[in-house]
Amino acid sequence: MIDRTCLLLCLLAFFAQCTSSVQQPPPPAQPTASFDDAVSADAPGAADSLIVREDLSKHLKACNEHLEGSITIYDQQRGKWIISDSAEIYREALPASTFKIINLLIALEEGLVRDENEVMIWTGETDTTLYGNRPEISRDLTVKEAFELSAVWVFLDLAKKIGKDRYAYYLKATGYGNGNLEQEGEDFWNFGSFGVSPLEQVQFLRNVYEGKSPFSKRSTDILKKVMLTEETADYKIRAKTGWTREGGMNLGWWVGYAETEQGVYFFATRLYQDRKFNSPSFGPCRKDVTRAMLRELEIIR
Repeated sequence: MIDRTCLLLCLLAFFAQCTSSVQQPPPPAQPTASFDDAVSADAPGAADSLIVREDLSKHLKACNEHLEGSITIYDQQRGKWIISDSAEIYREALPASTFKIINLLIALEEGLVRDENEVMIWTGETDTTLYGNRPEISRDLTVKEAFELSAVWVFLDLAKKIGKDRYAYYLKATGYGNGNLEQEGEDFWNFGSFGVSPLEQVQFLRNVYEGKSPFSKRSTDILKKVMLTEETADYKIRAKTGWTREGGMNLGWWVGYAETEQGVYFFATRLYQDRKFNSPSFGPCRKDVTRAMLRELEIIR
C-alpha cells in the first residue's frame, strides 16, 4: 500500500507543475515579476515536504463548537506544506469574496480600473435580499475601499464589463477553480457550481507572488497594497475574507499570506457551519482560527 503522505506529496508536486505553466494574455503583454525581488524564480517544487497536523483542528471548536474546516499553509522558503486535513485541501467550494483577489487583477489587466485610488461611482442599488443591508458600501468608493469593505456592487459592475469569456480565459490561464461559469448572472463566485479548492487558492497566490501568472507587475503591486490587512513589528498579513452560503451551510474563507522575518507563508483557511447553528462568531472565527493556528506553528506571534 502506498504511504498516504508520499501520495499527497506526489499530487502536490504534480499540481504545482501544472499550475505554474500559465498562458500569457494577448499582446502587448507587460513583463511579469514577483512582488519582492528577494523571492527567487526557482522556488522548491518536487522536493516539497508535507506535514499533516490534524491537531490544529482543535482551534475550530475553541472558536465555535459547530465549526468544521481546515487550513492549508505553504512555507515558501522551506518548500514545506502544512495541512490540517489531507482530503479537504482538494475539495472545491465557492470562493465567495476571496474571488476579489483575482477579480481585481483581471479588472486592472483589462484596463477597467487604473489603480487602487480610482473612485467607483455608486450605482444607486444593490440586492439587499442576497447581500444584506450594508449602508457603509452604499456610496462612491475607491477601489481600495471596495476591496476592503467587500462592496459587491463594485465587483458585479466590473464583472458585467469583463464578461464570461474573459473570465474563462484568465481562470484557465491561472489554474484557478473548476471553470464552471454556468451560473446565471455575474455572481458565479457566490452562487452556482463554480468552485476552488484550498490547494488552488494557495497555488494561485504563490504563482502571482513569484511572477508566474498572466498578470503584470504593475497589477500585482497594486493588489499587494490593497490586500494589506494587518501590520505589526513582526509580520504583515495580506489577505481577503469570504463568506457565502452553500448547501445549507455557512461557508467562510480567509486566504492570503504572512510576511515575516523567517519567510513568507501562504495560507487558505476554509470554515463551515450548519446554518441551523447560526452564530455571530462565525465571521470573526475565520481570522481568529487562522491566527491561532499560525501562532501555534510559530509563524506569527
